[in-house]
Amino acid sequence: MDLVQKNLLEQVAGLHEIPEGAYNIRANGNKLGRNTTANIDIVTKTDKDGIDIIIKPGTVNESVHIPVLLSQSGMQECVYNDFYIGEGADVTIVAGCGIHNCGVDTSKHDGVHTFYLEKNAKVRYVERHYGEGDGNGENIMNPETVVHLKEGAHMDMETTQIKGIDSTNRVTRGDLADGAMLEIHEKIMTHGKQFARTDFAVDLNGDNSSCNLISRSVAKGESRQEFFSIMNGNAACAGHSECDAIIMDQGCVTASPQLTANCIDANLIHEAAIGKIAGEQLIKLMTLGLTEKEAEEQIVNGFLK
Repeated sequence: MDLVQKNLLEQVAGLHEIPEGAYNIRANGNKLGRNTTANIDIVTKTDKDGIDIIIKPGTVNESVHIPVLLSQSGMQECVYNDFYIGEGADVTIVAGCGIHNCGVDTSKHDGVHTFYLEKNAKVRYVERHYGEGDGNGENIMNPETVVHLKEGAHMDMETTQIKGIDSTNRVTRGDLADGAMLEIHEKIMTHGKQFARTDFAVDLNGDNSSCNLISRSVAKGESRQEFFSIMNGNAACAGHSECDAIIMDQGCVTASPQLTANCIDANLIHEAAIGKIAGEQLIKLMTLGLTEKEAEEQIVNGFLK
């Protein structure tokens, strides 16, 4: 890896060097490195671009890193990764994509990640998106995550995009069986003329299944954000969707929740709050010696934590 790729790896995966355990590092459309373990196998697909990650039943205290790095201006790709999580496994998966674009062409990464969690499996999934460059070429990312949770399975997703992505369409789909749980924490910041769209839909099909979606976003400059969420309660279940956004400058945020209860015992809730930074918050920090800009940065950083 060159210095640019090493920086991208640190930004999207928190890695300063090649990780221990299972990993697959993709750079500019090619495999840069791969390692498997006795419990985790990574296999290249033969029918389309992407990999299969196969985790044996009962695997615990192991992790998988699958970062994608694009450092060639104009590089565009679509990758399909499937995750098969065995019964009773408990693992961490770190994904994400970093783009370094110092040309005039558009760099684009589309990634479709599909998760199949068997009974009582548990996954912590961390996905970070990051872009940088001289601003002449666009950085585009369109992540799609599809989650199938069997009985008692639990998936905790943390998705972050806070810099350098000009356009993104973030799609999440899920279906939950009895006792399954899906937790999603999303953080987005846009600036300039950037655009970000979140499109979330889940079917709560099993008794005692639950979903908790929390989205935090900041829209600066003339950027635009759209948040769409659909929850279908098809059993005795619990669903909660929350969208909180801060708008600054001429930013624009739209939140469109939809809840459908197809069972008398479905309990579905949506909360949304969109607005500017409260004046009293700025004043309080400025009395401590911060400038207005420094106070705004402190508030935004705390909000997206």
